[in-house]
Amino acid sequence: MRGLVRSSATNGKSSSGGRQPWDVGRFAKTVVFFNEPPSPKQLLEALLSAPAKALAGIMPSGGSSSSSSSAQQGGSVTTLLPASGVPYGVAVKGAGADVVLVTGATGGVGKRVVQQLLAQGRVVRALVRDVDKAKQLLGSLPVAAGGCLQLAAADVSQRQTLSRDMLDGVRAVVSCTAVKVQPKEGDTVDRAKYYQGIKFYDPEIVGDTPEAVEYRGLQNVVGMVTEQLGLEQGKVILAADEASAARWGALDDVVMGGVSESSMVFGRDAGEDGGPALVFRGRVSTDNSGGFVSVRCKNFEPLLSLAPYEGLALRVQGNGLRYKCIVRTDTNWDGIGFCRSFDTAAGQWQDIFLPFSEFIPVFRAKTLRDGTKLNPSGVASVQIMLSKFEYDGELNPAFKTGLVELPITSIRGYLKQPVTPRFVHVSSAGVTRPNRPGINIDQEPPAVKLNDALGGLLTYKLAGEDVIRSSGLPFAIVRPCALTEEPAGAPLEIDQGDVIKGKISREEVASLCISLLQQPSANGTTFEIKSTVPFSQPWAPDTPAAARDWAAELEQARLQRGVTGKTVDGVYTGKQPEGEALKQKAAAV
Repeated sequence: MRGLVRSSATNGKSSSGGRQPWDVGRFAKTVVFFNEPPSPKQLLEALLSAPAKALAGIMPSGGSSSSSSSAQQGGSVTTLLPASGVPYGVAVKGAGADVVLVTGATGGVGKRVVQQLLAQGRVVRALVRDVDKAKQLLGSLPVAAGGCLQLAAADVSQRQTLSRDMLDGVRAVVSCTAVKVQPKEGDTVDRAKYYQGIKFYDPEIVGDTPEAVEYRGLQNVVGMVTEQLGLEQGKVILAADEASAARWGALDDVVMGGVSESSMVFGRDAGEDGGPALVFRGRVSTDNSGGFVSVRCKNFEPLLSLAPYEGLALRVQGNGLRYKCIVRTDTNWDGIGFCRSFDTAAGQWQDIFLPFSEFIPVFRAKTLRDGTKLNPSGVASVQIMLSKFEYDGELNPAFKTGLVELPITSIRGYLKQPVTPRFVHVSSAGVTRPNRPGINIDQEPPAVKLNDALGGLLTYKLAGEDVIRSSGLPFAIVRPCALTEEPAGAPLEIDQGDVIKGKISREEVASLCISLLQQPSANGTTFEIKSTVPFSQPWAPDTPAAARDWAAELEQARLQRGVTGKTVDGVYTGKQPEGEALKQKAAAV
């Protein structure tokens, strides 16, 4: 029993329910492990902060009228619609309660995304640089029941303007941020020349550079929203390594006078196919009225936010016993825990999924019936337990005394299945074409021809895409061809590999972006889209288009993950996933 503390519990009488001497030394070690005394540095910080706290306590409360107004508005976030107002921080009930953050919300595509989301009764937070402009453009939009529009003042290119309060409740992002391009000869106030998208005007960049907006700006946004949106592969709480094992300690029935004992140890070859795992090992005894072993991680500092996740997923090699997973949201070592029991299959590696909605509040194996629910936005610790008892005195139907062992390769927060894109980004067709081997630049759209003259616009758009693709977020990247003000409803072509040319309505792109938030088949993909109507032929239908079935369109397109159309190591990857294309090159060599 490597990793266990030896005691009289190993005398062969562990299942008798008799009496044995209590190991007070092991009890003390347990208390100290989960209640470490403060370090000298912590003591010094506490002493230094004491005068400031004392001064704050004697200062008069209240403040200027401007600070009060700011507090009511949630600091940098204000509610614009509906007119009656929904205060920031107040939950909006209904199916659309999760907030959709829209960046570039006053641009040609962004304002249409906001409009369509509000028409669906969604809660929208528009990230804008110019609040007055946003009020003029968005302030009169119709809002369906349950909908709400909030404005967050920030500049994506300036990291310091992006604050945490802007992200409260955000569960999806539609990224429409782009540099400002206009004709060199100037444009109208409403940017009519630029937006029309058909007639060519010699363009120039106005304001921030493509590097600042298309690349650095996306880095800033992705870095800020990752915790709110969640990682596709989940948030790792336990990993199969020695550092993770060191964070877990035994919390056995010795705390109530029992003699059972356990530990969490690292096994270099204890996992699947001889790989590493952490092993929850124990010797269970019912002596001294005991009967449980458990391991628990030290408190997370700061508390761990698992708000975007559906629950916890464990990868274990079962032994036929029933365990409990206990999540705590306060730092007290003997406080309320939220429990969910799970069964294991003997000798089998299996994934155990434990939805947060199924955890019940428990204090010392007794359920609380006060309606308390687990709030995964602030998790203090996680515990795995094998106990003689279930809850409220009922016996565990799959329990045994003696030696037990549960190899675990991971514990992680998992996203709702099937996973859909949570970060949808509007890029541009043509981003991979500058300097692509064999390309005829004279046959390419103006943006490709003028890439260098426009400060590497497409180059930095591609770099921004790479930031998203490498982030771990569930994403979809849309590369529209030339954007126009034409109405939606034209026949479309969806492709990958970055070869198509043409035009596409902004109205259509906005509709697609919103739909992508619900499309599992598009998760992790990058693709281009255009209308099949010739560029020189106006699209002017006599009647408004019916709602498009985007699920069917995307299914027909047969999108593949990993396809970017990039040139890597001199190889144009085309419609193949990058990895496959490079493997083929290596095999050919």
